[in-house]
Amino acid sequence: MEAVWYTETGDADKVLVFSTMEVPPLGPGEVLVRVRASGINPSDVKTRAGARGPLKFPKVIPHSDGAGVVEAVGEGVDTGRIGERVWIWNGAWARPFGTCAQYIVLPAGQAAPLPDGTSFEAGACLGIPASTAYYGVYADGPVDGQTVLVTGGAGAVGHYAIQFAKLGGARVIATVSGPEKAAHASAAGADLVINYRQADVVAAITDFTGGAGVNRVVEVEFGGNLPVTNQVLAPGAVIATYGSMAVPEPVLPFYPMMFNGVTLRMYLVYLLSGRDRTRVVDGLNGLLESGRVSHAIAETYALPETAAAHRAVESGRVMGNVVVTIP
Repeated sequence: MEAVWYTETGDADKVLVFSTMEVPPLGPGEVLVRVRASGINPSDVKTRAGARGPLKFPKVIPHSDGAGVVEAVGEGVDTGRIGERVWIWNGAWARPFGTCAQYIVLPAGQAAPLPDGTSFEAGACLGIPASTAYYGVYADGPVDGQTVLVTGGAGAVGHYAIQFAKLGGARVIATVSGPEKAAHASAAGADLVINYRQADVVAAITDFTGGAGVNRVVEVEFGGNLPVTNQVLAPGAVIATYGSMAVPEPVLPFYPMMFNGVTLRMYLVYLLSGRDRTRVVDGLNGLLESGRVSHAIAETYALPETAAAHRAVESGRVMGNVVVTIP
């Protein structure tokens, strides 16, 4: 099979190899998926660059997200799954061979049915961006009638979170860092978009909510945003956060948050429990089947162009998901 891999960390152009290798063997409880699209996330490029520490395997095929078709099944797996369109989660999490190849072998449960109306390219965006957004919005119950704040509303996760919260009956506020990103968040359905570089975020949210504050926050930068976020939380609000890169060791205003009944939920989508994973997969597929979810696929690259795709993700200039297609 054709594949992209690396045996050492470093710059994409220096360490990524495009060549051929044997298809991994198929074991009991596993499926062989012919990959049609491989999604690239920031975690993939950070791992390849060495930001996540030394390699855990002698050879690594990157990318945890992908979509394709089941071509074979191992012992104990229903043969009726052969020919099924699927999307993949945790393809490269604690595993050497991810989705950046013509084939991937993985546990059958990590290949979820892909609704017929959803493209392979869109399916390659579900494992991390869409799953992170869905869990952040719904982990603490329904949002109907609530006000949800999505920070980083133009990001891959934010774009989905805005939609999921709106589909759940919430009013949505999104924060962004520029006019182009504001347009992107508005197109996703946000009721109020705030450019935090130009506007007073606290004043804007206070005015929009009539002083009531927000009930839930899907937070991309917990530490950096906390001084502002803590001023706009409604009593009993939930902060669901999946990142804090700018301020990795934030100072927590414990007593003000405690007396406001705030819940802080920190999560990593790779580590969802079996029960939560089932809820996310079923919830996402339900929304996809409704035809009401849009996908922000900014750029696509062919498999031999994977290094260029990694550079695009690292540049920070891309607004949306970057996908490698494998026809």
